[in-house]
Amino acid sequence: MITDETRAGLARQACRCARWPIFCIALLAAVPTAAVDFFLEPGAFLAETFAGTVPEPDKLWLKGPIKEQIHAILGAGLGSLRIKYWARDGRTAWILDAIGRDRPITAGFVIEAGCVVRVAILIYRESRGWEVRYPFFTDQFFGARLIDDDALDRNIDGITGATLSVRAITGLSKVALLLHREARKIAE
Repeated sequence: MITDETRAGLARQACRCARWPIFCIALLAAVPTAAVDFFLEPGAFLAETFAGTVPEPDKLWLKGPIKEQIHAILGAGLGSLRIKYWARDGRTAWILDAIGRDRPITAGFVIEAGCVVRVAILIYRESRGWEVRYPFFTDQFFGARLIDDDALDRNIDGITGATLSVRAITGLSKVALLLHREARKIAE
């Protein structure tokens, strides 16, 4: 025989169990998800850069002073001992990654005569800050050079809500210019 007290206890337990799935769904809905947006495939970026005929990639070893300079610019290394790049007629193309807020941003940089010729956001994995892919931001880098202390020769305007993404792309542009300078030294 079921008493009223037992019945009340079972009702309270059932009520608690019914709320648990609702709590879990609400919790999962609150977790931000990071989308992966492919704005430009790396192969397409290289084909555009070299007018359809992409040269064979070269490799630049990251050691000694160059490794230290990269770390000073980005606050971290690039995550590898060597980096692949493409070069023809004094023009180099670099595909580099940096962490924005939580996830990597993949960007392509074209450098010629020590100046940035093009910046393209290839793959964006963050949940916010994707405005860095638009020309109003990337066009600011056109013609930028490195000055003595590994800084750009101009200020880059930020984007509200995308501060960390702006810093990542600005840092990568400095690194691309630095790597171009190093690759040109080796080629001479």
